[in-house]
Amino acid sequence: MSILIDAKTPILVQGITGDKGSFHTKEMLEYGTKVVAGVTPGKGGRAQHGVPVFNTVKEAVKATGATTSITFVAPPFCADAIMEAAEAGIRLICSITDGIPAQDMMRVKRYFMRYPKDRRPMMVGPNCAGIISPGKAMLGIMPGHIYKQGKVGLISRSGTLGYEAASQMTQLGIGISTSVGIGGDPINGSSFLDHLILFDQDPDTEAVLIIGEIGGPQEAEASAWIEQNFSKPVVGFVAGLTAPKGRRMGHAGAIISATGDSAAEKTEIMKSHGLTVAPNPAEFGSTVAKVLKRA
Repeated sequence: MSILIDAKTPILVQGITGDKGSFHTKEMLEYGTKVVAGVTPGKGGRAQHGVPVFNTVKEAVKATGATTSITFVAPPFCADAIMEAAEAGIRLICSITDGIPAQDMMRVKRYFMRYPKDRRPMMVGPNCAGIISPGKAMLGIMPGHIYKQGKVGLISRSGTLGYEAASQMTQLGIGISTSVGIGGDPINGSSFLDHLILFDQDPDTEAVLIIGEIGGPQEAEASAWIEQNFSKPVVGFVAGLTAPKGRRMGHAGAIISATGDSAAEKTEIMKSHGLTVAPNPAEFGSTVAKVLKRA
């Protein structure tokens, strides 16, 4: 099984006619993803890679039954695109866009709160690589060929470290049920904890690898929850061991500002809650292999 997306998930692409949207739509279609619609205001009625294009998400949902969206929309307009998708009834929204203003994401988070919990959309991203359930569907910008289908869940704030982990596991014959890139921004749509809950409920996910970064409390919160609630082994890693305090390091969310924000502190927190911590990025695959052997 997998979480979030599978071969039957009907997907629409917001910004499908732009350079990035068009390129990655083609990649997703070639992977076998069920892309049923695209949305670009003012370009409805045409087709992109054989996919019908609509002016609004509401029109696309009504015509195609799409339940999931991915946004390739410029930062100043992306928050509106996300809220438009939610208003149209989309249940899962994945935003690749980097550079969405934090204040815009605050508006999105407040907007989502208007929905009851059972109807509230799940958002992945922004500033992320997306989601892939290997062999079933790809919703994002990752190189699909490095992922092998299997039984390890992967959640990462870093796109490139997520790729590295997937590649190492594939080389060792270890497959992935679903890989989720939650993004490195300080305000993102969903957290490690949101996806750990789904992986815990997935009978075919036997272990999970979480890759965190400096900045923010997500890793600590997830580790505490894992110790009390998670029924499967978890491998952890935190990037940024040598990052100096107070300096922004690449991702918008990657800045050490308080106690518990540094990689060393987060690593110790993970260990204290019983997670197995990979010593460095070169040992993602071997650490997961050892944990699976013990399980």
